[in-house]
Amino acid sequence: MSDSPVLVAAAHGTRDPAGRTVIDLLRTAVADRRPDIDVAEAYVDEDVQQPGLRSVLAELDEAVVVPVLLSAGYHVHVDVPDAIAGANRPGVRATRPLGPDPVLGEVLADRLAEAGAGDHAVVLAAAGSSDPRAATDVEQMAKLLTARLGRPVTAAYATASRPSVSESVADLQAAGKSVAIASYLLAPGGFHDRLRTVGAQVVAAPLLPDARLAELVLRRYDEALATAG
Repeated sequence: MSDSPVLVAAAHGTRDPAGRTVIDLLRTAVADRRPDIDVAEAYVDEDVQQPGLRSVLAELDEAVVVPVLLSAGYHVHVDVPDAIAGANRPGVRATRPLGPDPVLGEVLADRLAEAGAGDHAVVLAAAGSSDPRAATDVEQMAKLLTARLGRPVTAAYATASRPSVSESVADLQAAGKSVAIASYLLAPGGFHDRLRTVGAQVVAAPLLPDARLAELVLRRYDEALATAG
């Protein structure tokens, strides 16, 4: 048992087997890089996947919850704090989510290159959220990717928020441009499948698997410890 706080990797949860696999691989990569830290599995949507974050925290005295999420929407602002409050453990704290972050811009740019995006117009496609704070994070990520690529990137959403991915793709194509979708998603699953149906010339793969995300999870953990107290 480590003397360091447990790193609780709190992902959304998915029923997609491929999505579950890459999240499992991410946790393994985190643990391999820091064998001095115990890494725990947890999910913010316990109706989709177990173990739920609340039940995990109930068993821990000291932990750092790292939301394995790309923006600070409802799960980060409500579900995670509620789970921590319910655990009633003074030694449990949470970090900010993984995104936005320049490292994610690097990975997105690599995914676009791997997909053969060339000089296509780029749409950054996020899942979407009813929480406007999540959209603010996605827009910031679009700015970071714009700086990385050296050309404009349009933020769009698969659900909930506007503009939709299909609207953005159609508008760019109406202007005579070929379109590449940068999939601002951690894992394969229903949202990524939906992106393949909107008519873009290129649809890049999701962010995972990639070792840089394991390093980002650990950076969030270390940031939380550095600011504790």
